[in-house]
Amino acid sequence: MSILIFPLLILFLYFLKVKKISFGNRVLISMILGILAGILFKENVKSIEILGKAYVNLIKMLVIPLVISTVINSIASIEDPGKLKKVGLKTVGWLLATTATAAIIGIIVSLIIDPASGIEFVKDSNYKVREIPTISNIILDMIPSNPVSEMANAKIIPVIIFSILIGISITIEGVKHQSTIKPVKDFFKGFSQIMFRITKIILKVTPYGVLSLMASVSSKYGLNTLLSLGKLIVVVYLACAIQVVLVHGGLLAFVAKVNPLKFFKKIYPAQVIAFTTRSSYGTLPITIKSLTERVKISENIASFVAPMGATMGMNGCGGLYPVIVAMFVARVFNIPMNFYSYILLILVTTIASIGTAGVPGTASIMATVVLASMGLPVEGIAMVIGIDTFLDMARTATNVTGASVVALLVAESEGEFNREEFNTNKTDSLELSI
Repeated sequence: MSILIFPLLILFLYFLKVKKISFGNRVLISMILGILAGILFKENVKSIEILGKAYVNLIKMLVIPLVISTVINSIASIEDPGKLKKVGLKTVGWLLATTATAAIIGIIVSLIIDPASGIEFVKDSNYKVREIPTISNIILDMIPSNPVSEMANAKIIPVIIFSILIGISITIEGVKHQSTIKPVKDFFKGFSQIMFRITKIILKVTPYGVLSLMASVSSKYGLNTLLSLGKLIVVVYLACAIQVVLVHGGLLAFVAKVNPLKFFKKIYPAQVIAFTTRSSYGTLPITIKSLTERVKISENIASFVAPMGATMGMNGCGGLYPVIVAMFVARVFNIPMNFYSYILLILVTTIASIGTAGVPGTASIMATVVLASMGLPVEGIAMVIGIDTFLDMARTATNVTGASVVALLVAESEGEFNREEFNTNKTDSLELSI
């Protein structure tokens, strides 16, 4: 029966495309269908698991060349070195500020709901102790030593730093030797354009990939896993919602002075892709496209801020989650926390969000680093491994939303935001035509 159902679901999703249902809505529908299929057919969904794995591989293929081309092209496009410095400082400042705020929200929500009440430490069978990187190792891991090797190993932060250095050098040398540097600038501009074309082609299969991914996840974990740690899931999702609605919405309304609902509607495709794929890197193409084509900020700013926001100061993975895990573990092991502990927790979390994205398993590593830095039992993270997939959906959507908000704030302050076009009633469906 299941063998017949999945081809029908794929045909149904193709039918929605023919009927010109928007890209974001098609992805959302495919997510719901995938969850239902996974719960109903359980192990039988393995027959289409290959579609999801193939889609993830294609997304991974994009990340390194896309990041390199967009970062270098966006920086090289800013011809004034002084402006480049301003944009960089504003980007880092806003990313860290929103992450610190996310950490505060994580503490408050954890104190109010207390997700660990009545729970005893039970080690997840899939948990394996991770080696905790030292501060010096984290810093060294960020600094590129062999760019080719780091590209091959998908170490994003060293690659971004290498790309930033190239972009800055192109900008500085472009002022002194314009005719010599112009061919290099044109090459990266063309390379960036080609990567976006490849991205468009791959993103067209997103609804089918999401269908497979969600079917696989829901069949593997089911409802029992969700129910056992339900309060912790509520805390994470509630904290993410507060971060998006109050913090991001407040910054949009009072700093950027735009309608938050209109903004969220315009970046909705990126939010849905982030939620379903659980990859800030994989969502980069659609994030940049949403920011430039729907929010109407310049490609220079979008292509610079979005990759930065996918690697540091991530509001969900870097701010909310490590704090909530720390509060949860402290409560389970009956370790008292006071006001000083909370201040230290906010500082440690914000600092850790700068560098730990360069190692595999970002959110878990960030939480592990924070637990170790706070003197809390690192093995406590084993309790939440089983529901990490579900938590990661909300975390990633929050990361992408935060990076998008920061991109608008930076663009607005630099006069690279077209407010008039943003405020028009028409919101394009962001179709990925070839």
